Amino acid sequence: MEDPGDRPYLRHRPDHHRQEREDRLNQVTESDNNTSENSGTTVDISRRRLLGTVGAAGAAGLVIGAAGGAGIAGAVSGDESSATGAGGPGALTSVGATEVMFHGKHQAGITTPLQARGHLIAFDLAPGAGRKEAAALLRRWSATARTLMAGEAPAVDTGIALDAGPSSLTLTFGFGRTFFDRTGLASRRPSALDPLPAFSSDALDPRRSEGDLWVQIGADDALVAFHALRAVQKDAGDAARVRWQMNGFNRSAGATAKPMTARNLMGQVDGTGNPKPSDPDFDQRIFVPAGAADGGTGAGTGAAAWMAGGSYAVVRRIRMLLDDWEKLPLDRQEKVIGRRKSDGAPLTGGSETTELDLNKFGPDGKLVIPDNAHSRISAPEQNGGAAMLRRPFSFHDGIGPDGTPDAGLLFVCWQADPLRGFVPVQRKLDRGDALSAFIRHEASGLFAVPGGPAEGEYVGQRLLES
Repeated sequence: MEDPGDRPYLRHRPDHHRQEREDRLNQVTESDNNTSENSGTTVDISRRRLLGTVGAAGAAGLVIGAAGGAGIAGAVSGDESSATGAGGPGALTSVGATEVMFHGKHQAGITTPLQARGHLIAFDLAPGAGRKEAAALLRRWSATARTLMAGEAPAVDTGIALDAGPSSLTLTFGFGRTFFDRTGLASRRPSALDPLPAFSSDALDPRRSEGDLWVQIGADDALVAFHALRAVQKDAGDAARVRWQMNGFNRSAGATAKPMTARNLMGQVDGTGNPKPSDPDFDQRIFVPAGAADGGTGAGTGAAAWMAGGSYAVVRRIRMLLDDWEKLPLDRQEKVIGRRKSDGAPLTGGSETTELDLNKFGPDGKLVIPDNAHSRISAPEQNGGAAMLRRPFSFHDGIGPDGTPDAGLLFVCWQADPLRGFVPVQRKLDRGDALSAFIRHEASGLFAVPGGPAEGEYVGQRLLES
C-alpha cells in the first residue's frame, strides 16, 4: 500500500514557506495596527484566521479533491475589503490555497486529484540541440515548476496569475522515444517505449502525435494553468520548439453537492474502475519499481534504472461524435456503456462501485450487460487483470470542418508498463467495443515519465547525468 508520505497531494507546505508567509503577514499586521489603532478591530484574529485558512483549508481542500470534488468553502475572512482591495492580503479560498509538492518519490500530476483545467504540450528539440541543451532545459523547467507549484512568482513574471494561490498546480515532464536518439541516449531507452501497435479505429494525425518532450499542466484555476503554460513555453527558448498543444477541462471543485466521479462530454460517469492508491497492488500496476532494470540495452521487459518510481503515460486525443451519440435514446446509450447514466451503476444493479455481474441474463434471455458493452470489454477481469490509471481532461475546440463539435476526451492513462496496461485493453476494445462507433482516435503519444526529483535535483537528472 502506498505510503501517504509519498503522495504529493497529501503534503503540506514546508516550514520555510510558512515562515515567509508569517513574515509577510507580520508586515501587514503592523501596517494595519498603525492605521486602525483605535478602531477596536482585532487585527491579530484576522491574521490567525488567514494562517489557519492556508494551512487547514489547504489540507482539507486536498482531501476533498481526492474524493472527487466536494463543496468548497468560500473565503473565510470576514473583512471583504482585505480580500478585494488593491494589493490587499485577502484570505485564499481552499481552492486557491491547495499546494501540491514538486519533490517526491513520484512526479506530481499522476495521483493528484483531477484538476479543473489542463494543458498538454509536446516539444521537439531544436536542430543541433542535444544532451547538454536538454539537461539545461530540464533544469529550467524544474526550477520554474517548483516555484509556480508553491504559488510563487518567478524572477521574471508575466503577472498572469497575480493574486492567486497555487491552486493545485502540477507540472509533469516526460520523454518520448525520439528524445533518446536526439540526445545520444538510445542505449538508455527503455523497451516499454517501443511504439504502440496500430489499431483499426485509429485516424491519427502525426503532427499532433508523439514528440521528444511532453509536459502535462493541471490546476484548479484557468489563469494559474495558463501562467504555467506560458512559463514553460518561454523557458524552452532556443532549445525546443512546440510540436503540439491541447487544452482541456474538468468539472470545477465544489460544483456538485457531494464528491462524485467525473463525467465526460457524453454525460457518462468516467473513471469508476480506476485503481486506487489504497489498493495493495496500486504501486505495482502504476509505477516502475526500483531495480526493475533491463541492463540499459532497451531489449528487456523491464525499465531502465533511471525510471524507478516513474510511470508511462499514454496520451490519446479522442474525438466524440456527440451529434450521433445524442440521437441515441437513453436506454441505448446505457447499453453501449453497460452502466446507468444517472449514477454510473452497472446495469446489473447496485451502486457505482458495485462489481459488474457479467453473467447475469435478463427476462429476454439476453445478457443484461451486452457482450459488446464498453464496461464489459474494458473490465480488468476480461483482460488478464490489465489495469491503468485514467486521468483525462475533456476538450472542446469549436466546430469542425464538417459542422460537428470538435470535442471529446484528452485521454491520459498511467501504468508501469503500457504493454501490460493500455495495449491489451485497447486491442480488445478495437475488436468490438460498441462505443467505437461514436469516437475517433485522432492523436497519440507514449512518454516515459521518470520518478520525482529529490531535493536539489531536476526532473530527468538521473538519465541525463548518468
